[in-house]
Amino acid sequence: MSEQKTASGLHDEVRAWIADDPDEQTRAELTDLLQRADGGDESASAELADAFSGLLEFGTAGLRGKLGGGPNRMNRVVVIRAAAGLTTYLQESRGRRDVTVVIGFDARHNSDVFARDTAAVVTAAGGRALVLSHPLPTPLLAFSIRHLGADAGVMVTASHNPPQDNGYKVYLGDGSQIVPPSDAQIAAAIDRYPRAAAVSLADDGWETIDDAIVDDYLRSVVAVVAEGGARDLRIVHTALHGVGSSTMTDALRLAGFADVHSVAEQAEPDPEFPTVSFPNPEEPGAIDLALAAARDAGADIVIANDPDADRCAVAVEDGDTWRMLRGDEVGALLGHHLVQRGVPADAVFANSIVSSRLLGAIARAAGLAHEETLTGFKWISRVDGLRYGYEEALGYCVDPGQVRDKDGISAGLLVAELAAGLKAQGRTVVDVLDELAAAHGAHLTDSFSVRVDDLSIIGTIMQRLRNSPPQSVAGQQVSKAEDLAEGAGELPPTEGLRYYLADDTRIIVRPSGTEPKLKIYLEAIGPDKAETADRLASVRAEMERLTAP
Repeated sequence: MSEQKTASGLHDEVRAWIADDPDEQTRAELTDLLQRADGGDESASAELADAFSGLLEFGTAGLRGKLGGGPNRMNRVVVIRAAAGLTTYLQESRGRRDVTVVIGFDARHNSDVFARDTAAVVTAAGGRALVLSHPLPTPLLAFSIRHLGADAGVMVTASHNPPQDNGYKVYLGDGSQIVPPSDAQIAAAIDRYPRAAAVSLADDGWETIDDAIVDDYLRSVVAVVAEGGARDLRIVHTALHGVGSSTMTDALRLAGFADVHSVAEQAEPDPEFPTVSFPNPEEPGAIDLALAAARDAGADIVIANDPDADRCAVAVEDGDTWRMLRGDEVGALLGHHLVQRGVPADAVFANSIVSSRLLGAIARAAGLAHEETLTGFKWISRVDGLRYGYEEALGYCVDPGQVRDKDGISAGLLVAELAAGLKAQGRTVVDVLDELAAAHGAHLTDSFSVRVDDLSIIGTIMQRLRNSPPQSVAGQQVSKAEDLAEGAGELPPTEGLRYYLADDTRIIVRPSGTEPKLKIYLEAIGPDKAETADRLASVRAEMERLTAP
């Protein structure tokens, strides 16, 4: 009887949602699921139960989830409520109605619809909505916020998530992503709008920003590279079906890199990402087409952006094969390059706690300050005096004065400058990596993920590690164990565990903030690369066992 009541209550909730939903497509999808569930279709019942299992949580990444009807999905109801809450928060915190919000969007399914709904909400509430004219990279939106003097920005994107997802990233007027307590305050304001139908939507009145903003951004990022440097470099670029193709290639050519070859099959935006199984350059196979193009073209380097172009991947020829550099390798290379070019004595370098410790060693050797932050550019971008920051997941902030977020376009330009300069000297980035290892020790990193369908599995694994923490890993004693949920040093609390072994190997276990997976990050340091690699492999094997579901 209780199950029947639960099903009845769920179906009532679905009907109420359908009545509040302005989107014909999601109304039709939910109506079909409801009819099938009423007829005893268990798969339809399960889909409804998941879609109505709770509210899609508004946090420090904004919103991100699967497209579809229901409170646990990305849809127009969720977006309209989020826009109303954000606008209310801005108006109350600034003490005026005429707040300005810049809105950008990528080429995913419904991104343009969600951007238009946001503009309609802001305008109806008495604010000023400025909408980018077409799908553009996330860093261009981040740039636009401060460039236009806005109070906040919204980027409709799910970055490198699968095709069925979309998201809603929020920035405040400083151009950085939201952090506590702003996220909780915005979430509380969203709760004041339980129904989308009660939110006023303007039919027009928002402003469309013309492409002069793109020109302003390009002038800004081209200034990242020094004038008069080497430019002889054959580059293959892929946008992975995202929105970065024209912006990246235009930036390279404006900076003087004329020999640029785009991967044609992946150059145009396509929300289905047809040539990749997962639109993330870190995933196996994602840049295979680019590597093939590089071999065919006799390229010097491959630069790959993720679908919203805030990340930058790099592949190079290493011996007889091409390989993609790890984010930590690129992070160290760019930091070293900036030091070699010259930075102010008070410059600060920063990286996330899951990134390699090599950047810290480079900074100390150069007499520069270095900080570690929690994972995410919402933290890295807020480091006082930041000159350069990165995180291992292919995110680099090389020009925080213009974009206080990771920027795959400006990072790609700096990579090209580095590679061209080395080519002119008869050297490669692999040579520089070897030199850094000789100077600071081989810093070898690895990571793996435990993907789950049921998020509770992640909590179970974390609790198991807390209840029975490892005393040794791969024959090395655990010299220090930290529960990051309790805070560590200057770091605010975050969900995660960090272990240091007696040989200075570091292990971090933390849930992903954007995907249903547990991530494990490893780093071993030593004078001998081969021996260090063996130790790292042993630690990985042991941690795979300890974190198995």
